[in-house]
Amino acid sequence: MATDKSESLHLYKFLCQKIGSEQVVRLRRLTSTISDIGTDSDLKQISSGSKGEGLKTKGSDLDLMFSLSSIKVYESARDIVTPINMSYPLVMDTEDVSPCFTKLRLIFNDPNIYSKLIQKIVHIDSFGKYFLSNKLFKMLFLGPNFKIHGPCLSDHNDVLDIAFVLQCNQWISTAQPWITRSRRTWPSPDIISKITSCGVLFVPVGYKGSVNEEEEWRISFSIAEKFLIFSFNHTQLLCYALLKIVLKEIVEKQEDLKGLLCSYFLKTLMFWIMEESHTYTWRPDNIISCFKACLQRLIYCIQYSTLLHYFIPDNNLFYLRFNSLSKHKLISILDTLYQQQQGFHWLALSETLSDYPRLTNNSSINEHIMEFIETHKGPFLRKEYKVLLCHMLHYSRTDLSVGLFTFFFANASKDFSKTQPKPYKLNNKLQYYKYKYDLSHLLIGVQSDAVSGWMKLASYFYVQKNYKTALLLTDYSLWKCTDEKIDSSVVDNPFHEAKIYWNQHQEYVMKLTKHWKLYTVLKMLVVQGISFTIESPFIPPELQMEVAKGPEEFPSIQFAHFLHFLCYFHLHDLTSCTYALHQLEQTSLECLGTDARIYALTLFGIAYQMIGETSLARQQFYLADQIRQKC
Repeated sequence: MATDKSESLHLYKFLCQKIGSEQVVRLRRLTSTISDIGTDSDLKQISSGSKGEGLKTKGSDLDLMFSLSSIKVYESARDIVTPINMSYPLVMDTEDVSPCFTKLRLIFNDPNIYSKLIQKIVHIDSFGKYFLSNKLFKMLFLGPNFKIHGPCLSDHNDVLDIAFVLQCNQWISTAQPWITRSRRTWPSPDIISKITSCGVLFVPVGYKGSVNEEEEWRISFSIAEKFLIFSFNHTQLLCYALLKIVLKEIVEKQEDLKGLLCSYFLKTLMFWIMEESHTYTWRPDNIISCFKACLQRLIYCIQYSTLLHYFIPDNNLFYLRFNSLSKHKLISILDTLYQQQQGFHWLALSETLSDYPRLTNNSSINEHIMEFIETHKGPFLRKEYKVLLCHMLHYSRTDLSVGLFTFFFANASKDFSKTQPKPYKLNNKLQYYKYKYDLSHLLIGVQSDAVSGWMKLASYFYVQKNYKTALLLTDYSLWKCTDEKIDSSVVDNPFHEAKIYWNQHQEYVMKLTKHWKLYTVLKMLVVQGISFTIESPFIPPELQMEVAKGPEEFPSIQFAHFLHFLCYFHLHDLTSCTYALHQLEQTSLECLGTDARIYALTLFGIAYQMIGETSLARQQFYLADQIRQKC
């Protein structure tokens, strides 16, 4: 027994390092939530999939749903309370449809009452009723780089799935028995109450083989399922992640088994097991037994072709799912894994977990923070988003949430800009207020990372022709660019790979900062790129044409040397100009990423053009174009 507990704890620690500790999972979920709440109110974003759940394994997907607020679904016409001029109401019609599916009917038999968008996607049945076509609905959003994949629009690399969905704000009657059915302790009454208050979604896909397949919509409980996943303790979450790894890295290596199982089935399986078991059994020192119980239950469900939908059990997800050959092969693979009583030797078959039982180097939360930055460092330009971040920062209770919201708030302030059509005039009161307003935001923005906020402020003073102040700020920024800094602006995806390699100085500093707070690490160690939007009032005039093609992000250190050059050029200091140009050339060689290399060459070309070296300028622009064409 003691040996079993020891092996379980060993495996638990290993999985925490490979898949994520409790703190890392909270970090991922919090960033996902921040991303969701910052979206447009007319098109509400809902993150799902592995990344939305806080998991990261090989092939982890990001599924995004966008709920259209202008169209509301009701279970019956009696439930409609919203004025017609505020939203377009549709009513569920479950006549002659399979469980978990419905048709969405227009309450008026005159589509002209509805918006032009709805008129484009209406289908008339043989009785003269108007229904929303799921096929036509998806076609509305289909872009050139996407394809239709079930209810989603997928990119051609199958990395991103996007679904445009509709929402009903009420809990539907067919799922009502779920609220009161007998269960042990999970989910708690509080979770049940939160779930039912969110209603349900409708996904544009019909029951396969149905005569009304193009008119039907699948009832989705994605919001509810996210609440349930978030209520898992960490042992339960790791067992769920292990099931997904088994599916992706062992079962689906067999070509004839691909697509038979999916993550949604595993999630449903976990819900049933959790509802029927005692919470105290899900402990780190019991994780091996817990996982074997999950595996055994999966084998049972496949054997009897029965996996009931968690919210609407009338829908058997495994009905006619397997033929005898595929069922036998699936069970054989899973049973082999289950029968390995002495340790988890099958993990050697998994690419993600193949180095078990050797523990990986003890990685701190800070490595995951750096990984998060690369994914979430984009500008947040909407004013409403910044105000929302300010409120969330005020009400944050944990160090983790305070650190994250502070980081996002500083970035939102740094990248917030308004187009200023006329130059500032000190004798103009409104212009003076605008000057103070912009300056206050940029001063908050210097807290976003080690360098880029200061460089954005330096660029601001350069645009104001205050060259000496711009030089002081640029000098200070370059002084901060020491070897231990992690520059995310010189490579394409520095934290994309599972293994992060630090240089000697970074390794040393990361060990010292192991117990530092998140925000301290972000502010002291990370160097982001300098991003400008079209018509930004903070961008040097010399870069206006470059940014006019679209939003750009320049490598921080290269931009600093370029700004040095610009200031000295306008101050007519030829010696310093030449030195800045030399420094720009030297640091440009350090750009490993394609985009960073292009931007560095562009800055170099502009500088040569300004000093009259047109042939050298053309050479730099030519090299940049050559790299672009190879992309």
